[in-house]
Amino acid sequence: MTSHTTPAGAAADRRAARRRLIRELLLVAGLFTVYKAGRMLSTGRTEEAFRNAARIWDAERALLLPGEGSVQRLLLHGDALVHTANTYYAAVHFPATALFLIWLYLRRPDHYLWARRVLVVLTGAALALHLAFPLAPPRMLGAAHLVDTGQVYGPSVYGAAPATDTMANQFAAMPSLHFGWALMLALGMIAATSGRWRALWLLHPALTLFVVVGTANHYWLDAVVAALLLGAALLLVPRRGAAATPVPGLPGPRSATTAPAPVPAGAER
Repeated sequence: MTSHTTPAGAAADRRAARRRLIRELLLVAGLFTVYKAGRMLSTGRTEEAFRNAARIWDAERALLLPGEGSVQRLLLHGDALVHTANTYYAAVHFPATALFLIWLYLRRPDHYLWARRVLVVLTGAALALHLAFPLAPPRMLGAAHLVDTGQVYGPSVYGAAPATDTMANQFAAMPSLHFGWALMLALGMIAATSGRWRALWLLHPALTLFVVVGTANHYWLDAVVAALLLGAALLLVPRRGAAATPVPGLPGPRSATTAPAPVPAGAER
């Protein structure tokens, strides 16, 4: 079939595509900036953050959750292992999410809009909780008897003195967006791809959970709350327009070339 697209039309399409890309980049960067600025609003609530930390610690013990120290002891078997975990915590979170969104934008645009909206809802809900419930992470809680692996072994994304850290709010432990974003990345890739091995994307949030707990940056309940907020976001943002192929327990993609199912004779109306 011969294309009727003129050179001028093709150039206009390319310009429109560039404008859309720039708009999306500015939107995502703007949302991230608002989130980072918003988190800093609760940096001065130190006493409240430590009171909440004690409550979370007691609640986890009442729920018979395993101590975060049981995970950290696995990391502390070797300097290289704990250093790798700190590096994963510091260097994977944002780049992995950015690459996820870029890949969806280029290859699965319908899935991109859905994933971006879910992440916006999740992040907005997380920001509201950060402001309403400041929480010191377990590495700061004396009762936890945990090592601040970032400060001891490096690298660390936080300043040594939380009260004077102007780059990050260290009292915004709940929910864990490291885990929430990682879980959305896995679910989004499972939904947007096909193949028998796509469930392996779930290894990313599993490893992230191991890292955030083992480095004493988050409690178990931080991840639980992140998962609950993500579940609510997924209910609020339906996956319209993103065709899917069924997979046990999860929706997935449908090839654009898949022919529609035949309509039985006499069923047309």
